[in-house]
Amino acid sequence: MREWWGTLERMGSSPSAVRTLTAMNGQIDVRAALPTIQVPTLVLHRGGDRVVPSAVGQYMASQIPNAKFVELEGEDHLPYGDQEPLIGEIEEFLTGTRQVAPIERILATVVFTDIVGSTDAAARRGDSEWHRVLDRHDAAARRVAAQYAGRVIKSTGDGVLATFDGPARAARFAADLGRQLADLGLQQRAGIHTGEVEIRGDDIGGIAVHIAARISALAGAGEILTSRTLKDLTAGSGLVFEDRGLHALKGVPDEWQVYAVA
Repeated sequence: MREWWGTLERMGSSPSAVRTLTAMNGQIDVRAALPTIQVPTLVLHRGGDRVVPSAVGQYMASQIPNAKFVELEGEDHLPYGDQEPLIGEIEEFLTGTRQVAPIERILATVVFTDIVGSTDAAARRGDSEWHRVLDRHDAAARRVAAQYAGRVIKSTGDGVLATFDGPARAARFAADLGRQLADLGLQQRAGIHTGEVEIRGDDIGGIAVHIAARISALAGAGEILTSRTLKDLTAGSGLVFEDRGLHALKGVPDEWQVYAVA
């Protein structure tokens, strides 16, 4: 963003033009005109504005009859930063109400991976070496996820949470990552489920995430377990599954048929 903004400024005007514009702006004084404004007015200003202090916005609002002043969080002078509060204030000012943004939901395949026996491995290797191992694990997870057009949502300490558009790619990601971790002397287990997830900033939530986590907890060393939903969606993909029976998943209604990727 800084590089882009710097390019914009350099291409927008020359140094001499900036000096001239700055001098012109310094000579403009509209304070006498503020009390004459007779229309509803909303003044928005970020509290940490690094160009114009928030006190200037407060002064402007105090001089305009019946103006409403709202101080937003952030440091940007231009209307960047967190957009939802800013847009919400404008919407409420114009319409009298503020709509609650709908929760964004998408269909995705969720993968949870976990290093088996991570506590014992950390104790054997020591903190410094174990941190290096985890760094290599996280780097491998991101690299393999990218190969299968997926995205690592976050590290869980000794595993990852990742999402994929295609269920077969998710299963192959888990298998490929497991093989790479074996080269590091680690064993992995994984749980996979396909369902609707809620987008929560850079994170995800929803029942599909809980199901994938519960299925992962059932897996043993080297196992990749999936829900029947994923198995049915990957028909014709070449993946082979072994039936592991019905299971009650903690906090999830009903019993769930679980399969292992063979």
